[in-house]
Order: sequence, then C-alpha cells, then structure tokens
Amino acid sequence: MSKLGQVVESVESYGKFVLDQVKRARTDEKFGRELLGRWNDIKAKIPITRTPTGLPLPRLALPEIDETGEIARYLFGEGLPGEFPYLNGAYREMYLEPVREIESFERNDAVAAGVSPANRIKTQPARLPPQEEPTRLFSGLMLAEDTNERFHYLTRHQRTHRLSTAFDGPTLYGIDSDADGVFGKVGEGGVAIDTVEDMVRLYDGFDLGSPNFSASMTISGPAPIIMAMYIAAATRRFGPKVVPKLRGTIQADIFKEVQAQNETIFPIEPSLRFLTDMVEFTTREMPRWYPISISGYHIGEAGSTPVQQAAYTLSNGFAYVEMFAARGIPVDQFGPRLSFFLDCALDAEYIALARVSRRIWAIGMRDVFGAGPKAQLYKLHTQTSGRSLIAAEFKNNLTRTAAELVLAYINATNSCHSNSADEPFTTPSEEWIRLAAHGQAILLEESGIFKHTMNMLSGSPGMKAVERAVEAAILDEFREIERLGGVLSAVEERYQRSQIQNAAHRYEQQIYDGTRPIIGLNRYRDGADDIPDVKLARTPRSKQQLQVDRLAKFKKKNAEKGKRALDKLAEVVERGENCFPSLLEAAEVCSLGQITSRLQEVVGRFRPMV
Repeated sequence: MSKLGQVVESVESYGKFVLDQVKRARTDEKFGRELLGRWNDIKAKIPITRTPTGLPLPRLALPEIDETGEIARYLFGEGLPGEFPYLNGAYREMYLEPVREIESFERNDAVAAGVSPANRIKTQPARLPPQEEPTRLFSGLMLAEDTNERFHYLTRHQRTHRLSTAFDGPTLYGIDSDADGVFGKVGEGGVAIDTVEDMVRLYDGFDLGSPNFSASMTISGPAPIIMAMYIAAATRRFGPKVVPKLRGTIQADIFKEVQAQNETIFPIEPSLRFLTDMVEFTTREMPRWYPISISGYHIGEAGSTPVQQAAYTLSNGFAYVEMFAARGIPVDQFGPRLSFFLDCALDAEYIALARVSRRIWAIGMRDVFGAGPKAQLYKLHTQTSGRSLIAAEFKNNLTRTAAELVLAYINATNSCHSNSADEPFTTPSEEWIRLAAHGQAILLEESGIFKHTMNMLSGSPGMKAVERAVEAAILDEFREIERLGGVLSAVEERYQRSQIQNAAHRYEQQIYDGTRPIIGLNRYRDGADDIPDVKLARTPRSKQQLQVDRLAKFKKKNAEKGKRALDKLAEVVERGENCFPSLLEAAEVCSLGQITSRLQEVVGRFRPMV
C-alpha cells in the first residue's frame, strides 16, 4: 500500500476514533466529567469584545452544547481554531481586529467564581497589535518597472505588503524575450523577467528583508531559476545577510503543470529533482520562505470539479512530502514550509472544501508521515474563481467575486486574492483592481462578519452535510489514484488530466443547456450583445524592444562569466549533486533562457503525453 492508501486508512481510522470518544464520553462518567470541565473552562476564558454599537460578543463562538458526547464530537472531530485536526482554522485567531473593549481572562474567571464586582481585578482594555492583512495583491504587466509601479499603487494603503507576481508567457516557459517568435508576447498577460537586473527593478523600493513584506511568484516550470534570481536580486540590494530574512512563496508545483496548466519545460523526473534541490536549499538557508505552493487553483480553472481540485491538490501534496522525505530532509523541517493554493467558486462544495482539506492534511501528516504540529498545518492561499468571470454584463462579476470572498473566509483561508471584474477582457485596470481589493476591505474591515468573532459562520447543519459529502468524495478519488499506483503513475496514465477534461466538458454543456444558470449569459439576459467599452492593456512595441535591448546588453556584458557559470551548472547536474547553489551563481550572470537551454541540453525537454 502506498502512502496515499495509508492516508485514506488514517482518515477513516480517525473518524472511528472520534466516534469512540463520543461513546466513551457518554458511558465513562469520569471521562465525561473531565470533558465537560475542560469545555466549561474554555468557554469561561473566552474574551469578550464589543462592536461599535456596544454589543458584547465572544472572541470565539462555540456551539451551545453541554452533552458530553457532542462536546467530544466537537473537540476531537473539529478542534478549536488552531488545534488538531484544524477544521475550524490553522490558527487560534484570524481576521480579528484589535480589541476595542475586552473583558480579561481574570474578570471572566472572577464571574465564574462568583467574586463580587468590588473585589474583581481592575483591568484596562487590552491593546493587541494589528494582525497582518490576509489580502494578497496580484499583478504583472509589461516590464519590471511597470509592474513595480502597479505594486506601489496597490500597497499604498496596506500595513503589510503581500505581493503576488504574474509572469508573461515567455518567462513561464523559461524563454528569453529575444527568442524567435516571442516578441509580440513580451510583457503580455504578465511581467517579462529575463535577468537578475529585471528582478531588481521588479521589487525596487520594497524592503525585501522586512517582516512586513512577502513576495509570491506564480511560476512553476522554471521556478528554481526564478527563485535563484530573486535571491540574487535581494543580495545585490541588501547583502547576503538578507537571505534568511526573505519571506514569500514560489509556486513550483510540477504535478499540477502536467495535470492542468501545461507549463512544464523539463521532463517530469528532472523537474522534480530540481524542485527538491531548491526545497533542500531553502529549508536549510531560508526558514521564512515557502518553496512550493501546492496548487489546486489551476486544476480548478482547467475545468475540474471542486472535489477533484481538492483531491488532486492533497494527493500531489502527499507525493511531494514522500519525495522530500526520501531525499533525507526531515518532515518537521520542510513540512511547516509547505503551502497550498485553492480556487473558490460558487458551487456548494466551496462551503467546506478548504475546511475538509485542512482536516485531511493534518491527519495524514501526523498519522502517516509522523509530522509534528507545525508540519500538520494546511496553510492556504485562496483566489476567487477566474472561470466564473463572465464577459456578458461583466459588472455582475463584482457580485460573483464578493460571494466567493465570503466563502473563502468562511473556510478560514490564510490569505486571499480577489479577481477583477474586467479580467474576461484584459489585464485588470487600476479602477477594477482597486474595486477588487476594496471588496476584501469591505468584508474584513467595514462589515462585522469576521472582525469580531472567530467561527462566526461555522458549523451550520448545511455546512456539516457538505463536509461529510466532500470528505467521502475526496477519499474515493484517493482510492482511484492508489489503484493506479500512486500520483506519479496516475499522471503517466493521464488519469487526472482526463478527469479534468471530462469535468470541463460537462461544465460547458451545463451552461449551454441551461442547467447551470449564469446570470446575464443564459438567464435574465437583457438581449444586448454589445461589447462593453473596456480599455485593453497592451505592451507597446517600444517597451518590448527596450526589454530585448536590455537583454542583449546583459548578455554581452556577462558573456565570459556566463559561459563559465553554465559549464559549472551542467557539470553539477551531470554528477547528480544539488544544483541550486550553482543556479545561484548562474543567475548573477546568465539569462533565464540561457540557463533553461543549457539544462535542457543535459536533461532534455518535456514532451506532452498523448
């Protein structure tokens, strides 16, 4: 039985354990009393905050239960926020605003003990520092300095700067901007990055070593090369001591590329080897960096069902854990630096998809891989659905994205990006991207839905029904992947890819036959087919030529050093050693395309499976 099969058994065994604890709480009087005592103690120590209207609310909402079996079901089956199995959240508090007026634990304890008001401890309202905003802002357009300008525009009102970077097509495929046939794609749909000098320009003006800054880079095929360039750029600006301070994420998810997104540039095995080399380096040298974002988003955008998205993301994650552990990296060292990335659309499954994923991951990591608490956490970034954005009456996309944001935060996502309403047409304009960012601010800061109380909307009967159905469906997908021999064997059989394609076909059929209502497209359409007047973002030819000219100058300046660095890199790869230190050296004097081409000479190119 593979590790994935063991995960299925461990999740089922844990479910039986929970039922045993429920039964024990009802039949073992001493155990029941202990649970009830713990439950009452938890409730008594929950701080009380006040809304702007003066309404007192608990900082944590818990179900109103006093029956010991149901208490056991909650504590063991769900866990408090920040406690195993983390169904209600990876951390104890998320999204909560600094406390306005708070009853201290001592005052709560005094009330519970019957102490008179005159004899209670007098306390001042607690002053807690503001939490890091969960909003992560995504951008990438034209050249590095253009994206940098957009980054500064987006972060001008943020306490913490959490940037996510989109790259243009040539960069995603590891191709230089001067390659044959790509000139018209330079800077389109993302930023063009060819050299370490571009990377310096991209994040100019941001303190990369600050605890209030983090960078996310949405790229997988050439991810180790781009990661090396980021480190080199940071070192140029701040010196080598900045490297352990760098915070952020790079996507680097090879499995989802083969399954859904198609931006793989090396054969699968060398791609996984280069990824593991990078993970080994960053785990040792960059304790605040997430070297992989295990991504379901692109699986969902390619057409999967929500259950397929979650199942393939989780199974890919467990496969990476097995691979990194086989390299000899301790699970409690790399495990806390794994992150996840999910889509959030409008289907019912999204009411609990991330909650269930968090629970399955925690159980599998603990019971199959022996991971400690920090490595059990399913740290999640969510992005609202791009596929749900519709060109017809596109302003409705504001409502779609708002509903998806509510679902994402009900699921206690750790960070979130909200798409812009004009994305069916173009790279988002400043107007629409500002509205998208404000959607999160309205939800988290203006409304009282999430800022006063943890668990405000969790645990309804409907949510519990969705949780049970989604978990069972994910485990069924795991069993099928296990039957095929595990994730890699299933990939080679094109299993995940074929299932995604089938689901995408069904989705489109449902739109065309009307069984999937799309407001403004196949229902309540006003009859007008006029194309809205939306300004398209295009990279001027002059900017594309500037990028090519800069690249030529860089290559000429570093010709001799670049050749030596590429020769050394090729030798290290051929010897089977960890190539990431040599990548760091090459990134200083070689372009992305030069490094990609040399590595392809050694390990070959990816050939799509048919």
